[in-house]
Amino acid sequence: MSGTPNEPREDEQGCDVGDVIPFQAGDDLPEEAEPQGGEQADPNELSDPKDPKDAQGGGDAEADVIPPPAARKQAVRKVALVSAGLIAALVALGVGAFAVLNPYLSPEDFEGPGNGAVTVRIAPGSSAGAIGSTLEEAGVVASTQSFIRATQDRGVADRLRPGHYRLRKGMAASAALDLLLSPASRVVRRVTIPEGLRTSEVLSRVAGQAGLPLKDLQNVDKALVGLPKYAPGLEGFLFPATYEIEPGDTAVDVLAAMVERFGVAARKVRLAEGAERVRLTPLEAVTVASLIQAEGGTDEDYPKISRVIYNRLAKGTPLEIDSTVLYAQNRRTLRVTEKDTKVDSPYNTYRHKGLPPGPIANPGEKALMAALHPAKGDWYWFVTTDPARRITKFTNKESEFVRYREELNKNLRAN
Repeated sequence: MSGTPNEPREDEQGCDVGDVIPFQAGDDLPEEAEPQGGEQADPNELSDPKDPKDAQGGGDAEADVIPPPAARKQAVRKVALVSAGLIAALVALGVGAFAVLNPYLSPEDFEGPGNGAVTVRIAPGSSAGAIGSTLEEAGVVASTQSFIRATQDRGVADRLRPGHYRLRKGMAASAALDLLLSPASRVVRRVTIPEGLRTSEVLSRVAGQAGLPLKDLQNVDKALVGLPKYAPGLEGFLFPATYEIEPGDTAVDVLAAMVERFGVAARKVRLAEGAERVRLTPLEAVTVASLIQAEGGTDEDYPKISRVIYNRLAKGTPLEIDSTVLYAQNRRTLRVTEKDTKVDSPYNTYRHKGLPPGPIANPGEKALMAALHPAKGDWYWFVTTDPARRITKFTNKESEFVRYREELNKNLRAN
C-alpha cells in the first residue's frame, strides 16, 4: 500500500492513526496470540489463511500487517515524539537564522542628528563597510550595517571621499551619510598657489593659510619631496594649483604634493620629449617657462614671449628680461632702473648671455606648453605697455621697442 507523504491514513473502523512507522511482525504481540502447530487458525490471526504461502509458513511476514490497538497507540506516540522533536529543531533553526540575519535585515540604528562633536578620518580607498566600521568605533553610528544600508539605499557609495570629517556622536546612519557627502563637513584647509610665485612666496603663503610653521617649510629636506633628478631645488617645481591640507599633514607632505602635481603636468605636456625637440634640457625648458610666467601678459602672449627668448638665444644676445634682475634682488616692482640691470648675479640676464642657472618662478601648464611650442615670428623685443590691462606688444625693430618702453613709463607715471 502507498499513500501521499504526511497524509493521514484511516484504519478499518475509521480511526485516524497518523503516519505508519514500519516494524517487524510479531513485535509486541501477546504470546497467546501466536498460532500453535496443527491448531485451527484463529479468525483474528494476522495472516490470511487463504494465502498458500502462509499455509506453508513461507509468506511475507510484513505484508498487509495491521498492528493491534496497543501497537498502534505506541506507533502514534512515536510519531508524536518525532514530530515534536522535528518542530523543535525547526523552531531552533529559525531562531538561530533570525539571530544571524537580523543585523542585516534590520540593523541597529540611532535616531536623529546626534550631539557633541567628533572628528573622523576616512582613509583613502575605504569601502562603505570600512567607513561604517570606523564610524561605529567612533560612536557616530550604532552599527556598521546601518551605514552600509544607508549607502545602498541611496546609491552613493562611489561619492564617498577620504579625508577628515566633523561629525556628531549618536547619529542616524542617514544623517552621518549626509555630512560625509557635504564639503562643509570636511576638516581641511585649502591653499591656492597662483602661477608665477617664487618659492619663497609659495612657502609664506602655505604657512599663512595652512598654519604650518614657515621654518618647517623652509627646512624641508629636498630629497624627501620627490623632485625630478634634474631639479636643483624647489624653485620651478611647486606647481600652482589649489591644495587641500588635512589635519596632521606635515611640511614634507604639502611640498611633496606640489612636486607630484608638477610631475602630472610635465607628463601631460610631454616635457622631456618637447625639451629635446627645442634642443633644451628639461631643466632649461622649465627655466624658459618660468621666464614666460614671470613676464606675465595673457595666455595668448605666452607663445610669443617664448619665441622672443628663442630668437635671442639663437643670436647669442643677452635676454635682458627685467624679471630676472628683480629675482636676483628678491624684489617685486614694475619700475626697473638702469641700476637694477647692473646687479651682480648669475640671474641678471642683462649682464649674462643665455638662460639663468635655473627657474625664477613656478610656472603653470600654459607656460610650460609655450616653452615647448613657441609661436612663429621674428620678434626680438616685447614690452607690457599697459600692465593694468595686460597689454603686451612685440616687435623686431629697436625703434618700436624704445617707443613701447616710453609708453610703459607713461602708464606707470599715470598710476
